[in-house]
Amino acid sequence: MSDDVLLPEPDRTEGAPHPRETRRIFGQDAAEAEFLDAFNTGRLHHGWLITGPRGVGKATLAWRIARFLLATPLAQDDGLFGAPPPPVTLDVDPEHPVSRRMLALSDPGLFLLRRGPTDKGDRLAAEIRVSEVRKLGNFFALSSADGGRRVVIVDAADDLNTQAANAILKMLEEPPARTVLLLISHQPSGLLPTIRSRCRTLRLAPLGPRDIALALDQAGIASEGDPAALAELSGGSVGAAVRLLNLGGLSLYAELIALMQSLPRLDRPRALRLAEAAATRGAEERLDLLFSLTDLMLVRLARAGATGHAPRAEAAPGEAEMLARLAPDARKGRDWADCAEAIGARARHGRAVNLDPASLVLDTVFRIQQTAGA
Repeated sequence: MSDDVLLPEPDRTEGAPHPRETRRIFGQDAAEAEFLDAFNTGRLHHGWLITGPRGVGKATLAWRIARFLLATPLAQDDGLFGAPPPPVTLDVDPEHPVSRRMLALSDPGLFLLRRGPTDKGDRLAAEIRVSEVRKLGNFFALSSADGGRRVVIVDAADDLNTQAANAILKMLEEPPARTVLLLISHQPSGLLPTIRSRCRTLRLAPLGPRDIALALDQAGIASEGDPAALAELSGGSVGAAVRLLNLGGLSLYAELIALMQSLPRLDRPRALRLAEAAATRGAEERLDLLFSLTDLMLVRLARAGATGHAPRAEAAPGEAEMLARLAPDARKGRDWADCAEAIGARARHGRAVNLDPASLVLDTVFRIQQTAGA
């Protein structure tokens, strides 16, 4: 990894610890139990596909599994007192030599496959190229002498280009001895069917408010506001929750809801303030978040109209009343779904041609107003 040490880590969420630095995982007890059952019953598969939405702990689980496998001997002498009891957790002492080496990315039994630098070395490549996969040859040759386990983490398999994916497929078809491949995937439907068929799948679920709060606390990230609102807006993703907190997403969504509460008579001063805030220098990330939250709000409107029920929790004060008033039936739900599609297309086009951000925000607000008053 010496050739990309000056570049940002492609598998790290900005503002949060790297998954290898995260000791515990929350809300994924079922996936951990499934892996431990396979390990304890001698059915440890050579390829594991860890799937689920972004930010729910897939990489953290992969690192926990890797740490557990490398710290657990292949076979133990039963001795005078028989075989030791089967492990009931993936926990490994932070002071264990494997734990310390993995933190430093220096354990000889681990290979981390992720996006590397471009040929110029000045930035990260957009995909995992076959040249990165070929480095596995040296890894297997150098690590075979000790006779222990070897673990490969692919983060993320979605980034593999065609040649790299085929190279990984060959390893899954003819796995090296004592090797476990852990493939992380946010969208497994985009992987080669043959890769999916040669892996055992561990599916991770979105987290609830309590687990998100615990994960944020472990990461040392202060969480303000209603935990249920944060879970709603983040879709149960810790990674999305970190981004929301870093960019003031909770207050931004509350501002959107307050603006919606004025419809069909638009609060123009509030709309202008929203547009001006999105047009300030360096506000690109906040503008992206604004459009993401607008799309989420329109989806919640469409779903409320279609089902006749508000979401299980408010993501901002007054949201439930607004949803009931502006999406009272299935017909209005369809109107909001059409509105979301039109606004999404308009926003993508506007960003592509560098349309003035304030004009783009105001155009979005006026389209929403038209739908509310129709």
